[in-house]
Amino acid sequence: MIDSHCHLIAPEFLPDVDAVIERALAAGVERMITISDALEDIVPSQKLAERYSFIFCTAGVHPHHASLFDLTKDLGIVRDAAAHPKCRAIGEIGLDYHYMNSPKDSQQRVFEAQLALSKELDLPAVVHCRDAVEDVWTIVNHIRPKKLVIHCCTEKWTDVERFTEAGYLLSFTGIATYPKSTEIRETIKQCPIDQLMIETDSPFLAPVPYRGNRCEPAYVAEVLKTVAEVKGMSLSEVDRITTKNAVEFFQLR
Repeated sequence: MIDSHCHLIAPEFLPDVDAVIERALAAGVERMITISDALEDIVPSQKLAERYSFIFCTAGVHPHHASLFDLTKDLGIVRDAAAHPKCRAIGEIGLDYHYMNSPKDSQQRVFEAQLALSKELDLPAVVHCRDAVEDVWTIVNHIRPKKLVIHCCTEKWTDVERFTEAGYLLSFTGIATYPKSTEIRETIKQCPIDQLMIETDSPFLAPVPYRGNRCEPAYVAEVLKTVAEVKGMSLSEVDRITTKNAVEFFQLR
């Protein structure tokens, strides 16, 4: 298994990140992608990736911080960080119209600039989309990066089918295990298995039966089980295919 999206430098992991990583390995997680949310996340993510051969990182700024992003200098910081040998994507970037921690115009401007950078550098884009699928699609369709994943996909299939038709991927978290997440499970059912990845988004969104606790990369096994159940496939086959998808998407060879 590969946890294709976790936040290992989050404050929640500060006391015991090495133990968290060991538990993930013991659970069968072979590789992890630790995601940057803000400029200050980039160097700690790189340092952690340097310590572990099986951990990789990203560089990017979340839409929550878009209003603080200076395109004249901060985009250069992301560009330089992307040159790190363990950096495998630009992310987490995107739009969030639920919390609205930054104005829409700032979010859109910063998302478009970072998405264009991912295309320029030929790196995948890890995209956050919350209550903003139409504007995310408009910007994606304009830039057309080579590789993109909608992480923590919670959208209806009819809203995200166009992303898969464009060749992009969808990634699913522990939310898919929640009893009321029937719509997400329908999206999983419809999503082509070779365009699907699994993740935890830890320390957030712990799956059943850990819901309400801190999430860890080890819990990606529960997402795998849900995908296998929804797809009517064996655990080993879903593991093999989703691992292959992540390896190819992030160039982990």
